[in-house]
Amino acid sequence: MKIKHPLAAVAAALAVVGTGLAATAEAAPAPHRPAAKCPALTVSKGWYGDNKQRLQRLLDTYGRCSDAYDKRHKPLAVFDWDNTVIKNDVGDATMFWMLRHGKIRTPERGDWRTTSRYLTAPAAKALAKACPATGRTLPTRTNTACADEIAAVYGEGTTATGKAAFAGFDHRRMEPQYAWLAQLLRGWSTARVKDFAAAARAENLAAPIGAEQRVGTGKVTGWARYYDQQRDLIRALKKAGFDVYVVSASPEPIAEVWAKGVRVDARHTIGIRNVTREGRLTARLKGCGSVEDGADSMITYIDGKRCAINERILGVRGKAAERVQPAAKRQVFAAGDSDTDVSFLRDATGLRLVLNRNKAELMCRAYDNGDRRWLINPMFIEPKGKQSAPYPCATTGYTGRDGTKAPVRRADGSVIADQQDSVYGGSATS
Repeated sequence: MKIKHPLAAVAAALAVVGTGLAATAEAAPAPHRPAAKCPALTVSKGWYGDNKQRLQRLLDTYGRCSDAYDKRHKPLAVFDWDNTVIKNDVGDATMFWMLRHGKIRTPERGDWRTTSRYLTAPAAKALAKACPATGRTLPTRTNTACADEIAAVYGEGTTATGKAAFAGFDHRRMEPQYAWLAQLLRGWSTARVKDFAAAARAENLAAPIGAEQRVGTGKVTGWARYYDQQRDLIRALKKAGFDVYVVSASPEPIAEVWAKGVRVDARHTIGIRNVTREGRLTARLKGCGSVEDGADSMITYIDGKRCAINERILGVRGKAAERVQPAAKRQVFAAGDSDTDVSFLRDATGLRLVLNRNKAELMCRAYDNGDRRWLINPMFIEPKGKQSAPYPCATTGYTGRDGTKAPVRRADGSVIADQQDSVYGGSATS
């Protein structure tokens, strides 16, 4: 399906509404003022400054109540999922549930290197030692050493003794810890994975805020909550005629289960996808753009999220899906919370909502805010306090494809200066 956005020409005008800035030479004339407001945002608590008002103007400018609205080419809104629409991580919740219930399959031939091409030899050795291959599934419910080793590799990216667990990947396209969860779903059907996710979801929503659960010998997060503000925003966007998608770095079947809670269906939910064989998931991953299925070198992570949006929503094929598309095709609105969301947030032509989790590259770009289209908001539940040191934008805020730290640069190549944290828990909100 190919989506075009004739309304993208009004993006620059929207960007400067309420800022007192003059439109740039690239800006189109301001759109005709809507005769009536589109569906109103109803949740006010938790929004910082004039963020709610600017989001409402986005709805009014691009929504079905605007004279410029074309239902054949709906404006596109894209949300990250974990810690953007909900508090905490649905991938983590499902992994912890699987470990507690012994639902992780024994690797093929007992060889842990078959689960990820990026797994280091020390990690494969540590996993083999802790998790003897004695059955179809691993006894992580009772074998705490096995559960601890898997939890360390997944959660920390190291073995239980601190040795690096993954190496040799493109840091702008792949996060092997995230991918590993999808790969450990090997052997299960999509329906069974959704059952696991649904069980984890029920437990985490029922648990009190701040609850922990025991996995192996350790304690991990045991609760999650939908953000009322984001549920309200998604509701209003859909009612106003936007095409709303979720693009997550969690496995797609898991994200689909959770996205139903904000009335986003499976067709509008994108995540890490496994190659399937005979109705069951394999440890190989589907590619995007020029990356073939089974190459396992790109997931929905940083530039991989851009590729997934371009390919699966905008209908762009081949290597072109890896590149920034013309403004008329791109999403009008995007929301995220982490460096994994940087690329698709930058692509948004209208507004970009960032929940502040102190992620360096993302906050450097959001605070720099050269085009005045970035909105920064504290997390709606348990917001982080002020980061005392400036974000190191001018030195180490950017992570290159090989993992090297470098300055964060604007599109024109200039370096973003270090940025002070100013929108955080306890700062003035509406």
